[in-house]
Amino acid sequence: MDLILCHTTADFDTLGAAVGLSRLWAGARIVLTGGSHPAVKEFLALHRDEYALIERRAVNPQNIRAIAVVDTQWRDRLGKAAEWLDLPVEITVYDHHPEGGGDIPAKTQQIEAVGATTTLIAEALQQRQIRLTPAEATVMALGIHVDTGSLTYDHTTVRDAAALTWLMQEGATVQAIAAYVEPGLSPQLQDLLAIALDQLHTETVQGYRLAWVLLPTADYIPGLSSLASHLTTLTESDMLLLAAQYGQVESGESEERLGESRLTVIGRSRGAVADLGALFKPLGGGGHPTAAAVTLRTSAPQATLTELVQRLRTAIPTPPTARSLMSSPVRTIRPDVTIAEAQRILLRYGHSGLSVVDEQDRLVGVISRRDLDIAFHHGFGHAPVKGYMTTNVKTITPSTPLPEIESLMVTYDIGRLPVLEGDRLVGIVTRTDVLRQVWQQREGEALNGTTGRGGLCPLPEAIWEMLGDRLVPALWDILRDTADLAAARGWQLYMVGGSVRDLLLQTHGPLLLPDIDLVVDGFHQAADQAAGVELARSLQQQHPEARLQVHGKFQTAALTWHHHPQLGSLWVDIATARTEFYPYPAANPEVEASSIRQDLYRRDFTINAMAIRLTQPRRGELLDFFGGILDLRDRQIRVLHANSFIEDPTRIYRAVRFAVRLGFTLDPQTEAQIRHAIASGVYFRIQEEMNRAPALQTRLRRELKFILEAPYWKAAIRQLADLDALRCLHPALTLDAELWQQLRLGDRWLTRFDPDHRLEHWLLLLEVAIAHLPADSATDAPEPAAPNDPSSVRERIAAGLQLPADSIQRLASLHAVETALDDFEQSMHHSAEPLRPSQIVRHFAAYDLPTLALLTVRSPRPRRRLIWHYLTVWSQVKPPLDGNDLKRLGYKPGKQFKPMLDRLLAATLDGELQGDPETLRQQAEHLLACQFPQR
Repeated sequence: MDLILCHTTADFDTLGAAVGLSRLWAGARIVLTGGSHPAVKEFLALHRDEYALIERRAVNPQNIRAIAVVDTQWRDRLGKAAEWLDLPVEITVYDHHPEGGGDIPAKTQQIEAVGATTTLIAEALQQRQIRLTPAEATVMALGIHVDTGSLTYDHTTVRDAAALTWLMQEGATVQAIAAYVEPGLSPQLQDLLAIALDQLHTETVQGYRLAWVLLPTADYIPGLSSLASHLTTLTESDMLLLAAQYGQVESGESEERLGESRLTVIGRSRGAVADLGALFKPLGGGGHPTAAAVTLRTSAPQATLTELVQRLRTAIPTPPTARSLMSSPVRTIRPDVTIAEAQRILLRYGHSGLSVVDEQDRLVGVISRRDLDIAFHHGFGHAPVKGYMTTNVKTITPSTPLPEIESLMVTYDIGRLPVLEGDRLVGIVTRTDVLRQVWQQREGEALNGTTGRGGLCPLPEAIWEMLGDRLVPALWDILRDTADLAAARGWQLYMVGGSVRDLLLQTHGPLLLPDIDLVVDGFHQAADQAAGVELARSLQQQHPEARLQVHGKFQTAALTWHHHPQLGSLWVDIATARTEFYPYPAANPEVEASSIRQDLYRRDFTINAMAIRLTQPRRGELLDFFGGILDLRDRQIRVLHANSFIEDPTRIYRAVRFAVRLGFTLDPQTEAQIRHAIASGVYFRIQEEMNRAPALQTRLRRELKFILEAPYWKAAIRQLADLDALRCLHPALTLDAELWQQLRLGDRWLTRFDPDHRLEHWLLLLEVAIAHLPADSATDAPEPAAPNDPSSVRERIAAGLQLPADSIQRLASLHAVETALDDFEQSMHHSAEPLRPSQIVRHFAAYDLPTLALLTVRSPRPRRRLIWHYLTVWSQVKPPLDGNDLKRLGYKPGKQFKPMLDRLLAATLDGELQGDPETLRQQAEHLLACQFPQR
């Protein structure tokens, strides 16, 4: 006989999992080891005959072949049936509490972090394509519903939802689910509810409402967990301990237990403020962080409950305060600023409201975007904001905890709370700040001890340990040195951007990053604009082998190491947290000091907008305000802002570069925004800005360089062409079959004739693309060029991209070079004499290697073969005599040497001189004696 054991006081999850497992284990019987919840008892009163249930007393232990235990890993949860675990039989455990530990000697375990054990069984049934009856599907669906709170509890996963969907398809009855998922309280429980409400103790701990009550009862009362849930909801408690005392041992029974009684404590939490399962585990209980229970014997139930309450107090973590949530510095205006100017400031910085301060910088009011919009709509754009601002402002201090901030926002429907230190405005906390923090807390709590949705554990301790494990020791030492220097000055230090992205993508160490971006933030006030520079100077004093570069305009400094034995070539950029604004599309951004949140908000893509805190408090904290971890998991590039590609069109190239380099795809909305930017004519703005925005030219050239010098350049160019993004270089530039062939020819040509990379290969490929512009392309340009003169178009684009002077000259003269080559070939074809090698060499020798490369890729096959033969054969031929030989023959050095050597080379190329080296020398001397006689 195969048995499936449900834990004592069976709930719907253990019953549902057992019923499903009985279909996987054909012929197995289900044993309820000791009682059941009232709702389960009521359900089984109608449906018991539908399932393979057997009474415990009807089991002959000698007939047991195998045992499966569902929804628990502990012997004491199986009542007297735990004795069967000592039999020499195979034991299997199914559970959804990975942190359980357990003491059941199981040979096989399936323990996974899902919302319900029933989910694991449903997945196995679906995989084996086993069909269920409606009664089986219903009880399994009840198991998932009850244990996940109908998919609303924090520990719910996507797998639970998928399993529930499949069970509904298998015929689970919605009416039965509705009847048993949320049963009402029995009359007995209703009486206890009234008593509990009257005797409830409450207090506020770290901003959270903690409640507890002790209820003496004559006997155990089923359904106390439902009572605890109702009591938590009615009292709006964040955490509740409901204790029930019953079954006191009287005289005549065990002397050791005289005076003891049973105490059942049920814990409930709205959100995983503290881990209730961990709280009860040392006492033999268990459960989830938000729902747990324990039953024990005690002679002092009140003292036991008091001790549990004290443990719970100490387990409540210190919540984040306004100091760590707020944005700083605060964007403020004066009361006399007009409505129109205030609207312009909101647009520039993307805020939803502004703080208003007087001449002494004291807060006098706030004004929201809604207030401004209404005033502007009624024609009061010229009016000062003091007539429309809110003056009765709710404020908080830097030490105000998160729960109190949430309460203020909900109670007064406030979207932003100014943070005052004394009478000084030091920051502001918005709804968005609170929502992000709450989400991050819940995500971290749900993933505590497990792997997150992005493939890592986001807890600060885990991230800090990962840094030490994955970075090379020398680099890790530099980061810690920099963090110590920042902390000593009262600043916060963060590693940001691409280095965080690459670190999270790295599956194992050591990782030697070629460049690292660090950002300094003042934490509770703006860091001085020179903070990054000051920190870099101090770091250089500890590492004098590094070279320091300062960029005052953008408040940044860089330390560089070259050919370091441990670091290699490393670039560490240290900047003060800053924000930027594009005054118009494709313009240079205007930069101002800001906070780390605003610094991350200014970045391009979500995977580049993450940061790791390197200083205390919360060292190792991962800041991910925009879902970068999820995008890393989904392997997609997603832009932060809807107008990002219009503000800076070079981000189109960055998006493609990251996508191809990382093997990611463009998020559908991001791709749509790229296409919208292209369709809006952003390439015209680029052309217009070439003359007045040199930074834009630099950014575009840098992106082209990164793409064209990378091994994945072909895939990147194809994707850019598919997005129609090559038009950013010129409206007429497209990747047609001819240009694609020319680019590939250019790549092969460079591999063959410049294997040592003496030339800049990326630059030559870019020249090939620019040279492809047709002769009439100038008509589409924003500035007119000479009619049918492509050289002017090519030259203007090359100059706009700030290409080297020789590249500009090469592109400008390419048309003339090709025309001259056409004329040369035409004259040779019409000549009575055949074309001699020396004539070809004389013509091609006038061009450098890059020019010949451009000519090769743009020429028809016969001409390509001719240039190829010139480079591989004719250009390698040398005259049989050199200048020293001429002097030995008695010729005086002078300008006549060149025509003499040229004549010898031509004779060698054309076959006039032939034979072994000695013969060639004799023939050459004879030719010179005849044609260049000595006087």
